[in-house]
Parts: sequence; C-alpha cells; structure tokens
Amino acid sequence: MPTISIFYGIVIQMYWNDHAPPHFHALYGEHEAIVSIETLQVQRGAMPRRALALVLEWAQEHQSELMENWERCRLHEMPMKIEPLP
Repeated sequence: MPTISIFYGIVIQMYWNDHAPPHFHALYGEHEAIVSIETLQVQRGAMPRRALALVLEWAQEHQSELMENWERCRLHEMPMKIEPLP
C-alpha cells in the first residue's frame, strides 16, 4: 500500500484498486481510521482525538490531491506524495 504522506507520527496510505467510496487510511501507532475523501468522515476505525483532528485538517487542505491520488490508484498508477502538515 503506497504511503502518500507522513506527519507527526501519522502515516497516510491508499490501496491500489480499493473499494468505493473514495477513501484513505490513516495509521497512528496501533490505531487505524479509514476516512472518506468526499465527506472527510471516518468510515471505519478510530484513533486518538488529537491525531484524528490533524488528519482531518490535513485532508481538508489536500482534498483535491487526495481525489486525484484515488483515481491514480484505481488505475494501478503510483500516487503522488502530498505535503505533510507543517
């Protein structure tokens, strides 16, 4: 699964040819949340509140890039790296 960004110990990944709706995986230690790109809502999983707040802030800033990466992954192309939170 390609890693597209890493910040504050949080790893953001996408699977190639993953199921709809468009989403990404956010990993933080032993926690994982699957987040919808379109709604920025957690579809499954959980993580500590502060880590999730950082993930959602980052995702809001990069929503169009996330959608572009989703399409790339659906075509089995390598997704582009996305800038982490500063």
